[in-house]
Amino acid sequence: MGNLFCCIQVDQSTVAIKERFGKFEDVLEPGCHCLPWFLGSQLAGHLSLRLQQLDVKCETKTKDNVFVNVVASIQYRALADKANDAFYKLSNTRSQIQAYVFDVIRATVPKLNLDDTFEQKNDIAKAVEDELEKAMSAYGYEIVQTLIVDIEPDEHVKRAMNEINAAARMRLAATEKAEAEKILQIKRAEGEAESKYLSGLGIARQRQAIVDGLRDSVLGFSVNVPGTTAKDVMDMVLVTQYFDTMKEIGASSKSSAIFIPHGPGAVRDVAAQIRDGLLQGSNALH
Repeated sequence: MGNLFCCIQVDQSTVAIKERFGKFEDVLEPGCHCLPWFLGSQLAGHLSLRLQQLDVKCETKTKDNVFVNVVASIQYRALADKANDAFYKLSNTRSQIQAYVFDVIRATVPKLNLDDTFEQKNDIAKAVEDELEKAMSAYGYEIVQTLIVDIEPDEHVKRAMNEINAAARMRLAATEKAEAEKILQIKRAEGEAESKYLSGLGIARQRQAIVDGLRDSVLGFSVNVPGTTAKDVMDMVLVTQYFDTMKEIGASSKSSAIFIPHGPGAVRDVAAQIRDGLLQGSNALH
């Protein structure tokens, strides 16, 4: 009905290409327009000004000979002031963009190792965008944004990368565990050393107290019992210690059997051995 009355409607975000006897005449903006077909005017077609997206999957090889699939997402749109170029100069816009993407990716990625490809994907996207912007602006298209959305190596390569990563993490965990055990052993050794030091200090103080007590006992006994010598006092102390020891051995239910010489003569022999040892030590010092 619109064609019958020479009127056409152009939708929002769309422009129409008007021709006169097959030659470009004008770009029709959104709205209602008169198109006198009887004067040779006709509608060549419509061109969308909306933002469009094209996903391109390109297989290429890295510098270290790993094949990867690089997926690039291209966002583009036609320019209203260059609608005639966008309509007439390209017959297949998507194929043209795809060809440029292939060219740039296959020229850039082979210069990078696999790890660098992942790290520098923004640089790859920028290179693709710059090349597309320079090429497509002559055809009336604007490249809004270019994204590298995925870099997918071969399945065997991904498995090997995961195994390398897992091995590195296990090695790090083993190192940390060994370091923790080392610290634990050092702390345990320091604790044992401190414990032995305090134990030795306690034994030394105990022996010093015993010596002081024996000295006081000998002096006190010599004063209170006239005619006794220090030797007599020591013999009596040794006998007393001897019987106390025997009493403790007999009273303890968990003590092992100990066989030692028993009798008054044995006490005398023990006392003589102690005195001889002290005298020999004193002579060695002098």
